[in-house]
Amino acid sequence: MAEPEFNATGVRIERWPRSLTRAGQVLIKDGRLRLLTSNGREIDSAPLREVSAAKAWFAGEDSTVAHVNGTRYRLTMGQREPRHDGEETADRFLETVRESQDSRG
Repeated sequence: MAEPEFNATGVRIERWPRSLTRAGQVLIKDGRLRLLTSNGREIDSAPLREVSAAKAWFAGEDSTVAHVNGTRYRLTMGQREPRHDGEETADRFLETVRESQDSRG
């Protein structure tokens, strides 16, 4: 079984205007993004080629906005870690998504 390309736990996942989980998981594995609740239930998933992600001007440095299957999610990383760790995790998430988009041409 392949190792995940990206795995973050303790992620606040919001679908405007409400929070879906405050301790969720963002998993990128085998070219697919999965958003999970704290108990492992899938919120949404899609192939990375169909996902867009970026920093939001209105959110903190530890947050990103991801569009998955036409739905916009705000992902706030590092809810259980120091703030700078959340920023690093958000940057790694964006880098992983960007690299997958670059590799697809």
